Amino acid sequence: MSPTRQPAAAGRFYPAGEAECLQMLDEMVRPVDFEGHPIGAVVPHAGWVYSGPTAALSVSAVAPAQPETVVIFGAVHAVDANHASMFPSGVWQTPLGLLSVDEELAARVTRHPQFAANPAGHTYEHSIEVQLPLIQHILGDVKILPISVRPGELAAEIGRVVATEVRESNRRVVFLASTDLTHYGPAFGFEPHGHGLEGIRWAKEVNDRRFIDLIAALDAESVVPEAASNHNACGAGAVAAGIAAALELGAQGYAELEHTTSADKELEAGGHATNSVGYEAGVFTLPN
Repeated sequence: MSPTRQPAAAGRFYPAGEAECLQMLDEMVRPVDFEGHPIGAVVPHAGWVYSGPTAALSVSAVAPAQPETVVIFGAVHAVDANHASMFPSGVWQTPLGLLSVDEELAARVTRHPQFAANPAGHTYEHSIEVQLPLIQHILGDVKILPISVRPGELAAEIGRVVATEVRESNRRVVFLASTDLTHYGPAFGFEPHGHGLEGIRWAKEVNDRRFIDLIAALDAESVVPEAASNHNACGAGAVAAGIAAALELGAQGYAELEHTTSADKELEAGGHATNSVGYEAGVFTLPN
């Protein structure tokens, strides 16, 4: 029997009920505009109240490609010895229904030694799960290929391998690379530029920007060491794979759609912010 991956983050990162989920999705989705044809996107994965509208921009940006399958490169927040852990078959349950895994593409990819068929590695990981209702709501009836990518030396190669198999399978595919940016403040034990708004501003305007600039340069090989040195992305492996996959299929540019933080959201609501997490939305584009 093919496995069903049950929601682990519903009711915490996003609503667990269908009606509540749909209401929030309707509120989050906005028009998006950029030059070029989409092949993939960078998407944040925090709770929807913080990063949902930013994530919705990324998913909306790939809609013109009319994908059959969405390959989601996820972050690894737990210990995982695999370079890439794939959920190779079955379905993922969300409050909006079921999403089927592209089992044929998964079988092609898992022929390569860099990949492990490891459904258990996805049991509690939220970085892919929180994207799925957005995908269902915006992209409709598509298949998915969930791959968690460890931020190691093979991350970019993992993306290139997947893209090669996509090309040979003759599918319409887009890639989502799931990451949040700098986790700053006492909650994360990371305050190299002081406590409070000055440090939060540095995290967004300097530390996040270092990582985003590498994405914009389509520098798949540099994002993992950058994040390791400066603690400015939790999904650097996913981003390296996403950039490399997009390049392998002809991407020539990156259009930034939005860069915001959890602190921005709290301050806009009249609250007080001592911690901050960065969120980036952007799309990899093919030439016109």
